[in-house]
Amino acid sequence: MRYLTAPGLYAIGEPDGNSDVFVSANYKLSFDILRRALKGFNAWILVLDTKGINVWCAAGKGTFGTDELIKRIFEARLYEVVEHKRIIVPQLGAPGIAAHVVQKETGFRVHYGPVEASDVRAYVNAGYKATEDMRLKRFPVADRLVLIPLELIPAMKHYAVYALIIFIVSGISPSGISFMDAWNRGLPFLFLGLAAIFAGAVVTPLALPLLPFRSFAVKGWLAGMALTIAALMGGAAAQTGKLFIVLSLIFYPLASSYAALQFTGASTYTGMTGVRKEMNYAMPVYIAGAVISAMLFAAVKLAELGLNPLRGLGPLRW
Repeated sequence: MRYLTAPGLYAIGEPDGNSDVFVSANYKLSFDILRRALKGFNAWILVLDTKGINVWCAAGKGTFGTDELIKRIFEARLYEVVEHKRIIVPQLGAPGIAAHVVQKETGFRVHYGPVEASDVRAYVNAGYKATEDMRLKRFPVADRLVLIPLELIPAMKHYAVYALIIFIVSGISPSGISFMDAWNRGLPFLFLGLAAIFAGAVVTPLALPLLPFRSFAVKGWLAGMALTIAALMGGAAAQTGKLFIVLSLIFYPLASSYAALQFTGASTYTGMTGVRKEMNYAMPVYIAGAVISAMLFAAVKLAELGLNPLRGLGPLRW
């Protein structure tokens, strides 16, 4: 669980005083990817202490920052190791580095390399010039597919708790706890819950560019609403009443939206400002939706027990 590389200066190949110095984070995956990209080079890697966080996220948090870079330059006595005054920082680390401060304090000039480590070789061969293509971070289906388990696994842990609550409440009857009632009445809830997770944690990432609007919360809600309606039309509401349908159309698209919103930190679509903006308007909606859904769920259950809290609306069934 400690996926770290010790901060400091590392040699790739047989570097000397004229070899390039590349800066990386001490998140081991970041370090290993750069090390792999530099295979065949004679170069130095200066690893900053980012507390095990990757370059992009650490730059946003401030751990891949100006002060840390200056500190590592002096601790490694870099001015005695290389004859030039050039260090190459990943482009995605730029938000955390004030190049003019680094040059003033250390004498080293910061060059911002390409986004992808795989382009480092071409960048160096081009005379430390990045093409427009090297400056662009793409987020293709393959990249999004790799990240889906990171969102799906935590969501399924929450689903296990949700399923347990549904089974217990669904099994309550005037005569006690009935396993058959728990299964028959809880199954539609369990099926719709799975559909919501699938919509938010799988469909939304895969269909990201196709779903309208920039907001992950809205994208997830649209995907969740589509799958919820499809599930209801496909038979999830066959043995239920209208109140269950209303409950489903409120709760499950919002659950999908919440699952999709977790993906925003793993994407290139939004930055820290965008995440905060989404959270500011999405969380109150999630809370309100959860409260309304809980009230509807309680009303349906009470009606099933013969205690109709909404008399006048007709029979309330699951």
